[in-house]
Amino acid sequence: MRDYKVKSIRALDRGLEVLLYLHQARAASLHDLFLATDLPKATLTRLIVTLEKRGLVWQRLADGAYMASHTLQPRAAQLSDENYLVEVSAPVMERLCRKVNWPSVLAVPRLDCMEVIETNRPKSYFSHVPVGPIGFRINMLRSASGRAYIAFCSESERQAMLQRLVASSEPGNFMARQPVMVERLLDETRRLGYGHRTPDFGGHFDQTRREWDDDRDSIAVPIWAGDEVIAALNLTWMHKVATVPQIVKAHLPELTAAAREISMRLVGV
Repeated sequence: MRDYKVKSIRALDRGLEVLLYLHQARAASLHDLFLATDLPKATLTRLIVTLEKRGLVWQRLADGAYMASHTLQPRAAQLSDENYLVEVSAPVMERLCRKVNWPSVLAVPRLDCMEVIETNRPKSYFSHVPVGPIGFRINMLRSASGRAYIAFCSESERQAMLQRLVASSEPGNFMARQPVMVERLLDETRRLGYGHRTPDFGGHFDQTRREWDDDRDSIAVPIWAGDEVIAALNLTWMHKVATVPQIVKAHLPELTAAAREISMRLVGV
């Protein structure tokens, strides 16, 4: 490259720095960008407004997170569309519950949690089992779905999430401030190939099972779009009926096969 005797454009450089971080972290709040770039929030706001007007950045309605436009992502635009993900997943989830009887939810990441975007509970034989409704926030480190996602997502996305969880004031995110424990549970999840609930998690975002118990247990596996994790699919049951090892032995193959089918359908295989 030629050595041009001119100065670089500082504003452009700052904008590209913001775009690069959004691409790596996948989603970020204004405060996340401030911590990552050390730029004043007023400057970041102007940069974001400019990038939004150019169609390079958009803001998610669910939690206000800023994200790089689909045009800047390595995967096809439709793979980032949650409605498309639900459309692809719904028939697979319906077949899954016919095979295993127990219900499932499909969850996607937000800034500091997972969120339910689909469930096959109405089609399940055990439709009375309480599962989170659409829009339900799921704890990231204590739940099966959260663990399945954060253990298998990219390192840059995982570190961005963990930083937000460490800074969170929500009591349910206390585990994020125990890095040795976090690394151990993530290693375990990757080794097993699925996530499961922490024993004291009863479904409430902040409270322990002793304080709030939904009488359920769950396992979950990641859903991939190419080489990127974009969601998690769980299987949930009444914990008095079966232990985690029993459900894993009986139904993990079907759950894993369903997640694999969704992943393949997403990329047109």
